[in-house]
Amino acid sequence: MSDLLRPVAIGRDLVRRDGMDKVTGRARYAYEADVPNASYCRLVQTTVARGRVEAMHTDAARQVDGVRAVITPFTAESLHTDGGELAVLQDQEIAFRGQVIGLVVADTAEAALRAAELVEVTCSTAPHDVALSADRDDLYKPEKVNPSYETDTSDGDVDVAMAAAEVTVEQTYTTAMYHNNPLEPHATTAFWDGEHLTVWDSTQGVHPTRAVLADLFDLDKEHVRVICPYVGGGFGSKGEPHVHVVLAAMAARAVPGRHVKLALTRQQMFSLAGHRTPTIQRMRLAADRIGHLSGIAIDVVEHTAKMKEYAEQTGVPTRMMYAAPNRATTHRLAALDVPAPSWMRAPGECPGMFGPEVAMDELAEALGIDPIELRIRNEPDVDPETGHPFSSRNLVTCLREGAARFGWADRDPRPRAREEDGWYVGTGVASSVYPVNRMAESTATIRFERGAYVVEIGAADLGTGTWTTLAQIAADALGVDVEDVSVRIGDTRYPVASVAGGSSGMTTWGSAVVNAARAFRDKHGSAPADGAEADGSTEDNPATEQYAMYAFGAQFVEAHVHRDTGEIRVPRLLGVFAAGRIINPRTARSQFIGGMTMGLSMALHENSVLDPRHGHVVNHDLAEYHITTCADVTDIEATWLDEHDPHVNPMGTKGIGEIGIVGTAAAVVNAVHHAIGIRVRDLPVTLDKLLPGL
Repeated sequence: MSDLLRPVAIGRDLVRRDGMDKVTGRARYAYEADVPNASYCRLVQTTVARGRVEAMHTDAARQVDGVRAVITPFTAESLHTDGGELAVLQDQEIAFRGQVIGLVVADTAEAALRAAELVEVTCSTAPHDVALSADRDDLYKPEKVNPSYETDTSDGDVDVAMAAAEVTVEQTYTTAMYHNNPLEPHATTAFWDGEHLTVWDSTQGVHPTRAVLADLFDLDKEHVRVICPYVGGGFGSKGEPHVHVVLAAMAARAVPGRHVKLALTRQQMFSLAGHRTPTIQRMRLAADRIGHLSGIAIDVVEHTAKMKEYAEQTGVPTRMMYAAPNRATTHRLAALDVPAPSWMRAPGECPGMFGPEVAMDELAEALGIDPIELRIRNEPDVDPETGHPFSSRNLVTCLREGAARFGWADRDPRPRAREEDGWYVGTGVASSVYPVNRMAESTATIRFERGAYVVEIGAADLGTGTWTTLAQIAADALGVDVEDVSVRIGDTRYPVASVAGGSSGMTTWGSAVVNAARAFRDKHGSAPADGAEADGSTEDNPATEQYAMYAFGAQFVEAHVHRDTGEIRVPRLLGVFAAGRIINPRTARSQFIGGMTMGLSMALHENSVLDPRHGHVVNHDLAEYHITTCADVTDIEATWLDEHDPHVNPMGTKGIGEIGIVGTAAAVVNAVHHAIGIRVRDLPVTLDKLLPGL
């Protein structure tokens, strides 16, 4: 894989091609599909957390002017499914509060809403259980953790290492339940034309969505078309289909000749579009007096839904991050009466680097060693988990570069050593890591049309810049100006592409585009005839079996804590990353900063409060589910190393959409501790956790 592209278009700071359409409103999203004969859906949801629907009375709803259909578990068509999240309206059992138990289709959204309110539901209830704890007697070991990692690992004996160590840290850390909350809600427009189904869906993968719908409705894949040129954010929640797309298709079949539109409300997204599971992380570190780790272990407890298992791979980063001869990781699940958890930006790595990176800070304090120096002293020569060499690993350079930029050398390690106008000022650091992922095979077609090159691939642009960066990759592979390349994405009429997830888009789609470009040049040369075309697909990379492939980074935070009120402010964030070749500095910086801001939000604000009495998230809107905004940080900087990695793919890229969120929350907690001397181990960091220590 050493045949890297000649960087001409790659590396240029190009304006996003889709930017003007988005800011002027010309970009059409799923719910805005310009279709005739539109009808609208509203959902009926259960208000109990567990039980059974005994009866539904729909006569009043059907009498509302403009109502075309009311569908319930008693009348819904049968889907080809064995159960789980997408088996919607297939039986009367209630698995969680907010579950869809009916839908109304009407000529206006207002009529559909009124009719849905008139549906009378009779339910029987059963005791429910939504409380996660580490001392439950029904915790179990899943067969795998997302997507297919071993559940538990062990090398050496951590217990022996802890007993023999000169210094140990043994603490429990928790992360909260989080909801992705993209600005564009989950939405679908659906239409049946005989046996053909067309859906405009806000999705991170048109082809994976097509595959699911074809299976559920027992259709040939060629009879299903999914269209999604633009996505208003997803953060993982649109990586797999949720019930809304199934319900929209079901509703459209119930009203022949009508295009049916269904958009989840913000409140419904807290029940029906996935979430990140809360985690309980027991960390153990064993070290000698100079800071060399002899043991490291993490035991993770998290929840899953009874209706569908999802095990976040929270313990996986601990397996490879630092050198230690004795290592262990475990995952245990509590199956609860909650909606199904799912992907959220950097699943596994994001929550999984919180406990370890705060524990490393605690160890540094106990040893009297600078926290950056402690991390450097435990830098592994090879991947501790596999024994493979790293294709490139520049964590130490990120830490040192960040320290120089941040002014770390001037830091007094003592808490409360610096006070400015009534505010204690502290600084903190944490490491970031994210694997280099490549998804299932993708294919691209390149065609020469009317003097220009067209790239077609069914990829998605979540706002990450795919419209622009794929053109840059194609231009370099073809050896032409990027202005002579256009891109067509977001439609199953284009060649198959994998889901936009796991920071794998450019690795997967870009490799297909490069191979298509090379095939085009081999077949047609540099002066192609109009209509000339060639295909290319991703290929197995043998280097993945020879090297451990990761991106790394270092997060630096300055936190201010008011000495009297405990108010927390984070005026400064710096992230330094080593993520292979950067295709477009403009879009890359946006991704890094977006991830860092999301990590700050995780540290200080976000917390889905689950009411154990009724089984639902009570702060299920953006008025009460607080997120970080621009006003919450005044100086945020992301920069990167010029990293050359010839092993990862022909572009030398590693993926950048998720690493920015990894480690940020830990760096915030470490900075708050340095500012005020109070160690918070349970996110988010709120006033009630600081005030007792002031």
